[in-house]
Amino acid sequence: MTFYQHPLSELFTTFNSQKEGLSDAEAEKRIQEFGPNALEEKKKKPAWLLFLNQFKDFMILTLAAAAVISGVVGDLTDTIIILVIIVLNAVLGFVQEYRAEKAMESLKKLTETQTKAIRNGQVQTLPSKSLVPGDVVLLEAGNMVPADIRLMETFSLKVDESSLTGESVPVDKSFHPIDAENLAAGDQTNMAFKGTLVTNGRGTGLVVGTGMKTEIGKIAGLLQEATPVTPLQQRMARFGKVISYLILGICALLFVAGTARGEDIYQVLLLSVSLAVAAIPEALPALITIALSLGAGRLAKKNALIRKLPAVESLGSVTYICTDKTGTLTQNKMTVVELDQGKQQQISPDFSNLQLGMALCHDVLLDKAGKPEGEATELALVERLLEDISASAYQEISDSFPRIGEVPFDSDRKRMSTLHRFGDQVLVLCKGASESVSAILKDQTAAEELKVSSEKWAEKGQRVLAFAGKLIPELPAESEWEKLEAGLEYFGKTGLIDPPREQVKTSIQECKTAGIRPVMITGDHPATAKAIAEEVGIWQAGDLVLTGAELAKLGEKEFAQQVEKVTVYARVAPEQKLRIVQALQAKGHYAAMTGDGVNDAPSLKAATIGVAMGIAGTDVSKEAAHLILLDDNFSTIVKAVKEGRRIYDNIRKFIKYIMTCNGAEIWVIGLAPFLGLPNPLLPIHILWINLVTDGLPALSLAGEKPEKDLMNRPPRPTKQSLFAEGVGYHIVWVGMLMAGVTLFTQFWAIRQSWHWQTMVFSVLSFSQLAHVMAVRSDRTFLFRQGLLSNRPLLASVGFTMALQFAVIYLPWLNDIFRTQALDITELLFSGGMALIVFHAVEMEKWVRKKLGS
Repeated sequence: MTFYQHPLSELFTTFNSQKEGLSDAEAEKRIQEFGPNALEEKKKKPAWLLFLNQFKDFMILTLAAAAVISGVVGDLTDTIIILVIIVLNAVLGFVQEYRAEKAMESLKKLTETQTKAIRNGQVQTLPSKSLVPGDVVLLEAGNMVPADIRLMETFSLKVDESSLTGESVPVDKSFHPIDAENLAAGDQTNMAFKGTLVTNGRGTGLVVGTGMKTEIGKIAGLLQEATPVTPLQQRMARFGKVISYLILGICALLFVAGTARGEDIYQVLLLSVSLAVAAIPEALPALITIALSLGAGRLAKKNALIRKLPAVESLGSVTYICTDKTGTLTQNKMTVVELDQGKQQQISPDFSNLQLGMALCHDVLLDKAGKPEGEATELALVERLLEDISASAYQEISDSFPRIGEVPFDSDRKRMSTLHRFGDQVLVLCKGASESVSAILKDQTAAEELKVSSEKWAEKGQRVLAFAGKLIPELPAESEWEKLEAGLEYFGKTGLIDPPREQVKTSIQECKTAGIRPVMITGDHPATAKAIAEEVGIWQAGDLVLTGAELAKLGEKEFAQQVEKVTVYARVAPEQKLRIVQALQAKGHYAAMTGDGVNDAPSLKAATIGVAMGIAGTDVSKEAAHLILLDDNFSTIVKAVKEGRRIYDNIRKFIKYIMTCNGAEIWVIGLAPFLGLPNPLLPIHILWINLVTDGLPALSLAGEKPEKDLMNRPPRPTKQSLFAEGVGYHIVWVGMLMAGVTLFTQFWAIRQSWHWQTMVFSVLSFSQLAHVMAVRSDRTFLFRQGLLSNRPLLASVGFTMALQFAVIYLPWLNDIFRTQALDITELLFSGGMALIVFHAVEMEKWVRKKLGS
């Protein structure tokens, strides 16, 4: 059906709806009939296929082939053991991948958009996916259009349809039927389509298509999003390939050396393949995904919702946080503290002109209980007005001056205007920043007085809103409405305050301690902005305050010289935020930028971390952002940075742990023949260590708590290698130490006629567990850190040790693993060798402290 051609009356009949919207009961019936208003996603791999994919790895297939060969030559025990370990390894890989996928799904659910719709005759905020054909929805600048909608009313409504049509210029919308046939979506100017963005004005409309029945649903296959791969994962994937080739080369040399010494070819092959499987860090990408996803989940619980996974690792590099003032640094609980009624002749005999402006020139709505709801500043105006007049008088003003048009607020004009019928005339009301309103006043003396008095109020930290208006004989064409903002009479002004949030001062100080510089960017008056910035600790003596007008006059070189000295930007247009971000990035900084409006989208997208407001933010800003603040609180950004640093620290820890352990295994197997020692380990020992000792403890490291000095360090350099700050050296020297104590155990045990192979197996396992306890922190000794501060890790180490003891002392496992029960002397010797590794790593922390690194 071509909805754009039909009158609204016909469409209401077709959809059995009305302007007051559907009832909840009817909407529930229709969602059962039409399904949720969501695009069908491509089918996810079933769990069984995810499990089977774990067996696709080349090394696993090689190991399976070796198991088959072992069975053919008659060694069924080895075959069964290897196959069991392969399956257990697949189960562990499957669990890791499944958990990562589920974590990403839960985060995606949190980003679902909300929509204002009329249900039961009342405006309600609903999840967009619950809309059904026949619903009546409200659109305003910043909204993402939630469904295909036939427009009923439009007020300066413009929609960016580039996601659907490719046309970058926003389209002016109307509500009149169109006679033409076979129009393309871009020419249907009385329609708004799902997934497009409202850039200006407001409107209402009837939902005519949802889910896959929308225009964008027809091309839904092109809109499927893959799980984002982070730069860190990309680097680790490249590293994994390089290390894999290196390990395969080493294993090939071991195979050649073993066969040259006349050892059994099958045993040498199995040993080489087992070592390759154990040494290649194939689990790292899965562990990184889990660490990032779990970190994103923890951030969501702290009111910081990650939209783009790479932001998790980028948070630790932030050097600048450019933040809005209202609602982010302040409580967003505006209160009118001062009024100036002006001296002009009253339009209404019962109410002052300022009262008319405060009652009419806003978008505040009344809920079911008659309580006003809306944007904080406008809400404060209405609440203050209701202190002076009764609710019935407020309703009387609305009835006497019905709204017939509006020019919505614009960040460039810094004002909004509404048009009201008043008898045979039209009342024009304008509300906005004092300097914006003073520029359109008819009386220049009044304009100058407004500027001077507003400056004095602003110096006291007040936000000043001025009102003006005029009567005109008739309503001009809609295209002429913006021209009505000229030659107005001054109606009065209000002074509002919005006190800082309680935790902001502490968070600002924490930022500075962490080497992060907070900067305030606001549309407020410079004096107001500076007063608040000084109060919370952003502005200090010697810092610069720059206005949008001054910024516009600066060339790129001049601004580059000043950008690091500016801590307050006032009266800045959203478009100028992009210039600020780019100037900071040109200086080598990683900048986080907050925003909530449509025009903030470019700067949010360009910033290292774009931060949208979850409460006050528009759908457009949320779509462009990397991070959404669910409480619009600056302190939450600081918590997110702290969590980002913690996640990156923990990723480095399990990389350090896994690579050290893998390196030790290579050194042990590779050096033994050159030292005249027999093969120290059987293939099953290596596979067991890889499965049990490496897996669970490494995963538990992802939940390690933040280190005490985490926010006392400078931001991490963006191009810093994962192996910087001694990580690479640690992997080499601790891996060699682990191999050294293991090989010494073999040498000494052979001389003492002890159960040397079981001891070698145990020392390598125990020393890796001792190592994981020591690498929990780069700087703090384990017993100062507290054994119980990471209970999952302690439990995984305890469980792994119990399994190792079972392999040593249970007779039926002795047969499988070719181990022998150790006596107390052998066991204590093995434990003592493993503790050497623990104390050596603890000593490394002491040395680093002394050297100040």
